[in-house]
Amino acid sequence: MEDKREIKAKKSQKKQVHLFYCVECEELARKVAAQSDLITLQSINWRNFADGWPNLYINSAHDIRGQHVAFLASFSSPGVIFEQISVIYALPRLFVASFTLVLPFFPTGSFERMEEEGDVATAFTMARILSNIPTSRGGPTSLVIYDIHALQERFYFSDHVLPLFETGIPLLKQRLHQLPDANNIVIAFPDDGAWKRFHKMLDHFPTVVCAKVREGDKRIVRIKEGNPAGCHVVIVDDLVQSGGTLIECQAPFEVLSLAGSIADALQI
Repeated sequence: MEDKREIKAKKSQKKQVHLFYCVECEELARKVAAQSDLITLQSINWRNFADGWPNLYINSAHDIRGQHVAFLASFSSPGVIFEQISVIYALPRLFVASFTLVLPFFPTGSFERMEEEGDVATAFTMARILSNIPTSRGGPTSLVIYDIHALQERFYFSDHVLPLFETGIPLLKQRLHQLPDANNIVIAFPDDGAWKRFHKMLDHFPTVVCAKVREGDKRIVRIKEGNPAGCHVVIVDDLVQSGGTLIECQAPFEVLSLAGSIADALQI
């Protein structure tokens, strides 16, 4: 058994983190903070001037000098990105020991390539914006992103930030193994892209691979490989936007909490 000194030494190796968050992520931020006594919530006054432009104020700016700071962001729509980027650019300049940006969803992730001249790869644009986050006392910003659409998007970021690509798949596997009928589960991938992205993490489950076929204006999902007959089907896709693919597959889809996983990532 570990003695008290060893336990104390392990605790001292973990850092105290001051976590700021956008309005949309307040509930998630509170769940993250509840995972560890080493995470302290901080606040920002999200206000607007009469003309609609942001009027922002970072509370406890003096208190976070020399401290490890993180920001939980949500780029759910273009309209909220500017105010959050303003805060994200400001926090590392407050003489903090280190800065971590947690972006659970990379919104332009599926627009990472050009298929013809004139296409705009907005994933690269977003990566360039985030690559210009100022460095803190501790060096480049740590950028935590969950289940990015394509792993090669790592190379869209400059050396001014350190991308850390996390995944919620371990949470999914943990939940599936807790089910009473865990031995009768099949993982369904809506297309080859989803299969390539996640099949190695779920290779101990039987799998079904589907294919998307368009017939006129309709999109039809058909089974390409595997047999789900008599099994509980869990759909794993690499990106969910409108949810049309999940509806077409006609199977339950469960959104898992990332709070515990984010809390672990902040302690890295």
